Amino acid sequence: MRRPVDGGGARSAADGGAAPPRGIVVRSAREIEQLREAGRIVAAVLDALGGAVEPGIETRDLDALAERLIRAAGAVPTFKGYHGFPGSICVSVNEAVVHGVPGARRLRPGDIVSCDVGATLGGYIGDGAGTFTVPPVSAESGRLLDVTRRALAAGIRAAMPGARVGDISHAVQTVVESEGFSVVRRYCGHGVGTSMHEEPQVPNYGEAGQGPLLRTGMVLAIEPMVNAGGDDVRVLRDRWTVVTRDGRPSAHFEHTVAIREAGPEILTAP
Repeated sequence: MRRPVDGGGARSAADGGAAPPRGIVVRSAREIEQLREAGRIVAAVLDALGGAVEPGIETRDLDALAERLIRAAGAVPTFKGYHGFPGSICVSVNEAVVHGVPGARRLRPGDIVSCDVGATLGGYIGDGAGTFTVPPVSAESGRLLDVTRRALAAGIRAAMPGARVGDISHAVQTVVESEGFSVVRRYCGHGVGTSMHEEPQVPNYGEAGQGPLLRTGMVLAIEPMVNAGGDDVRVLRDRWTVVTRDGRPSAHFEHTVAIREAGPEILTAP
């Protein structure tokens, strides 16, 4: 579940002292192992959801499947009840960017379906998302998904100890905009651990070399939200679902990533 950009998480390159900026948590090896266990549940649920996406299935059926799998693994759905959210996962179809509320909508051929999953295990949170297709999909939608995956990979590669949050942001933005697509600017990635949204914010656009210093033990949810058209979005009357203002499709991929001495480790890898 995405964090709105509130301006409070962006910091300058001057934040490079010996201690992390206030509010940023550096996790121990034991805590990262617990986050990895939660992340494995998220990965398994996303794999199952990808196999369940087919014509005729209702988005609430995907939600029910995810909740069963999360609870069977001994975890609880992080999103359920979070600020009143009614579902266990977010299911966002076509022009819906994020925070889609599961319901009676039936999937149809040509749809692209973004599923965002959070699982809390022993107080630690895994957070991941993937966008799936109901064939046949348009060439534009297929390219949109490919670019969003590549943007996520570029952002993760930039998540090295000693780099800056802005290096992640710039890497994502460069891939997306070089392909003629746009990044959503009103919502961003974030730190994650024992709370859903922790510092720092991780925007999908920005300048390299700027923002908080990345230190070993930090854990981030890196998540490009990419629109085929413009970056402007609006929230529907359900007060949750965020859609593109121009009605063009959007894609969303996300991993929870730990900053390790040797480089980034994906905690929500399959």
